[in-house]
Amino acid sequence: MKLKVAVQKGGRLSEKSLALLRSCGIKVSNGGKLRSEATNFPLEVLYLRDDDIPQYVADGVADLGIVGENVVKEKKKAVEIAEALGFAKCRLSMAVQREIDYPGLDWFNGKKIATSYPNIVQKFLDEKGLTAEIEEISGSVEIAPSIGLADSVCDIVSTGSTLLANGLKEVETVDRSEAVLIQNMNLSAEKAELVEKLLFRIRAVNKADKFKYILLNAPNDSLDEITSLLPGMKSPTVLPLAKEGWSSLHSVVKEDEFWEVIDRLRSAGAEGILVCPIEKMVL
Repeated sequence: MKLKVAVQKGGRLSEKSLALLRSCGIKVSNGGKLRSEATNFPLEVLYLRDDDIPQYVADGVADLGIVGENVVKEKKKAVEIAEALGFAKCRLSMAVQREIDYPGLDWFNGKKIATSYPNIVQKFLDEKGLTAEIEEISGSVEIAPSIGLADSVCDIVSTGSTLLANGLKEVETVDRSEAVLIQNMNLSAEKAELVEKLLFRIRAVNKADKFKYILLNAPNDSLDEITSLLPGMKSPTVLPLAKEGWSSLHSVVKEDEFWEVIDRLRSAGAEGILVCPIEKMVL
C-alpha cells in the first residue's frame, strides 16, 4: 500500500514540493514521467496541473496533494487541509491601470474585473457589499485592461513586477495564500497512519526552519543572565571549558528573534558565538 501524492507537474511549486519531500528523507525522481515512486517510503507522486489537484484528491485518485491554498478555495472541492507548508506565499490582489486615481473600494461598483479566481472574487465582493461583473479568463489576466476586456484585474501577486510591467498597480488585497497539503476526507486507517508519519517528518523540517542552533562561550558569573536569554526547548546545555571560570552553552533561538538575542548575549559577556542552521527539529 502506498500514499499517492499529487504535485504540480512543473514550475517553482513543483520544485519546492519535491524539495520538501527530499528534506523529509524521501527519495523521489521525476525524469519527465507523470508519476514516480519513492524508493525508501511507501509513496507515489503524481504530476498534475495545479487546478486539477483538488479534484483528484477529492475523488480519491490521489490521497494527498500539495497545492496553493488559493486553488483549494477557488475549486471548492471536498478536501481537508492537513498542513500549511510555509512556502509559495503570495496574495490575491485587485489591480487597476496605473494612471487611475483610485479612491477606494467603491470604485469597483459597476466595473468589470478579469480574473482566474471568480469564486474568491465574488465572495470578496459580497463581503464588501460591492456589485461588479466578473470576466473569467484562464491566463494572461494582466493584459485585460489594456485591450478593453475589463476595467481591472484580480490575480496572484508575489513581487508585483508583472503588474508593473503591464501598466497596473495593486490597490486591494483580496486574500493571502501559501502551499498547503490537502488530503482526501475518506482515507483508510492504514493510509491515515502513513499520512501521520509523513506529517511528522514535514513538521520536523518546517519547525527547524524557524530556529537556529547557537553555541557560545561565557564566563561562569554571567551564566544565569545568559541562560535566561536562551531557554532553548527546555533549557540550554551548559558544558565546562578547559579554561577555568568559563563554560560553553548550546541552545536554539527563533529565527525572527535572532539579531535581538545576539546583541543581548554579547552585552551579557558571551563570546565566540556560532550560529548554525537546523536540519530537523523533533519536539
